[in-house]
Amino acid sequence: MIEIIKTGGSTIDNPAAFHELLERVSSGGHPKILVHGGGKMATDLSQRLSVPVKMIDGRRVTTEDGLEITVMIYAGLINKSIVAALQQRGCNAIGLSGADGNLILAEKRSPVPVDYGYAGDIMTVNTVFLKELLERGFTPVISPITHDGNGQLLNTNADSVATSVACALAAIGEDTVLTFISDKAGVLRNPDDESTLIRSINVSEYREMKKRGEISGGMIPKVENALKALEKGVRKININETEIVSDTHGNTRQYNRQ
Repeated sequence: MIEIIKTGGSTIDNPAAFHELLERVSSGGHPKILVHGGGKMATDLSQRLSVPVKMIDGRRVTTEDGLEITVMIYAGLINKSIVAALQQRGCNAIGLSGADGNLILAEKRSPVPVDYGYAGDIMTVNTVFLKELLERGFTPVISPITHDGNGQLLNTNADSVATSVACALAAIGEDTVLTFISDKAGVLRNPDDESTLIRSINVSEYREMKKRGEISGGMIPKVENALKALEKGVRKININETEIVSDTHGNTRQYNRQ
């Protein structure tokens, strides 16, 4: 089994949660790939530099100035800080962007119907490269900076990166589990109230909930990526303390982890 773990800025900014993440990744057992975001740090630096920040459906609109900031924060400070912390724990981590080893090739998203700027939509994942690293005992730590093959870096949603990596490995027959780690208990109707946890959801229910605004913000890409991953052969999705799996009828069920 290969576990792809995705974490965001809320975990990285919380010392206790970050320590728990590092212990989990460095614990051994099955091979792991860590994909990280870092939205809050990028937002903070943008504000300090007076660079406007705009979000649509939980996704960052990346201007030319914003791209420079995300590359510095994601592929630089955050990525190397995680690698150093894992090395301290005896985990032979290696930090990567999508441009390294041609790991993740993307294309600039069309400005129609919404212009996300220098946002990348993933085209291919270099699974041969990833498997070589895993077989040699490395733990890849992947930032959400991709490239288009023509020298242009792109900012890509970290949830999408983790999902694409999991799906690509599943497509070549690997047993994959995708884990999303965030500061929320799971999929919530009210992001500020964990008692509104949605314990089970399928595609049609999700679409209706999204339409009614019951699922919003950063949870939208998480759920959409989870459903996509199940369709593409990923065996199981974890969202913190819950699991999302497919039943024999192709629906999606979410269970509390024991």
